[in-house]
Amino acid sequence: MRILVLGSGAREHAIITALLRDGDHSVVAAPGNAGIAQVVETVRVDQNDGALVARLATDLGAELVVIGPEAPLVAGVADVVRAAGIAVFGPSKQAAQLEGSKAFAKRIMDAANVPTGSVTRAETVEQAAAALDAVGAPYVVKADGLAAGKGVIVTSDRAAADEHAHYWLQQGPVLVEEFLAGPEVSLFLLSDGTTVRPLAPAQDFKRLLDGDAGPNTGGMGAYSPLPWLDARFGGEQAFVDEVVATIAQPTIDALRAEGTPFVGLLYCGLIVTDAGIKVIEFNARFGDPETQVVLPRLSSPFGAALFAAATGTLADVAPLEFGGAAAVTVVVASEGYPDDPQTGRAITGIADADALEGVHVMHAATVVSEEHGFVATGGRVLSVVGSGTTLAEARARAYAGVEEIRLEGSQARTDIARTAAEA
Repeated sequence: MRILVLGSGAREHAIITALLRDGDHSVVAAPGNAGIAQVVETVRVDQNDGALVARLATDLGAELVVIGPEAPLVAGVADVVRAAGIAVFGPSKQAAQLEGSKAFAKRIMDAANVPTGSVTRAETVEQAAAALDAVGAPYVVKADGLAAGKGVIVTSDRAAADEHAHYWLQQGPVLVEEFLAGPEVSLFLLSDGTTVRPLAPAQDFKRLLDGDAGPNTGGMGAYSPLPWLDARFGGEQAFVDEVVATIAQPTIDALRAEGTPFVGLLYCGLIVTDAGIKVIEFNARFGDPETQVVLPRLSSPFGAALFAAATGTLADVAPLEFGGAAAVTVVVASEGYPDDPQTGRAITGIADADALEGVHVMHAATVVSEEHGFVATGGRVLSVVGSGTTLAEARARAYAGVEEIRLEGSQARTDIARTAAEA
């Protein structure tokens, strides 16, 4: 199958790697990055311009377009490409509001009776202050729209909560939510608007520093599987089944009932509280960095499943299977990330890391310079993935890969998956 993948990050690198593992696809990335360009053809395009993307897909003879990032989805790129008669894995502009507007997502959750925390929408500083007074500490404040992983704060510091609300109110409404305590889980599900097919759960690490300290980021690492689900739910499959029954399927049904079928990837950001599984947030695309640890474990054909979701035939696809391998990814970030990442610095050691057994380096923000070779162009630069028969082995391999990489001033957490691997 001829497939066009939109995006330029480590998530898209992981998606392309999984598609190539099928062995029977021709893949083009737009715009891609320096690492992706090593394995497939890349084409420069404005990924948020639906007309340009549709023209590119037509010129390439693409049979399927996979939209990786959230911005093109919220911009309605999927609608334009579908109108050109090309199958698209990614929701419509209307359905992508599930990520693009947290208020929309909360309304859908209410309609579907999905368990989640209480929420108050604030449009002014005064409304935000009143909502914070009502819920008390710890405070949870979220920007209503897209915020590149930086729109959420969870803090017991009232001044910090006020400052966060004031900042994001300049760009739109904010949500003040009930604080939910417990371990977090990410679960991806393919949807064709009616049927869902779950992938394997993962857990990511959103804080910049060890011990979950420091500011929120787009994600500093992740791991899969989650062995602690065995004690709590009697196994990973029981957990997944409960999420499908109480959260994912009702959400897809509610969207379809509104005339807004969701076709693509439903990302359930979950928290396991004492009162049960609840939703923290929905996203409308694969998560980063969780994709980097979920897809290496997938043993079912990936491209066929995406195409089935895009064409309304997911019910004909067998449940997706995952091997016994474990995967851990550690993000290597630029100095100053997330507030002021320093870019333009040379990166060495990537080939040495890739050469290690069970290690694969996914590029997130890189270009190639004639003078310096690989150069960092953003905050999260690389995602170093280790695979193994156990989490401990996968973790050791991931960190061995990180040790090979040299980027001046780079940051990487040292505790990704440590507790789970040592359990």
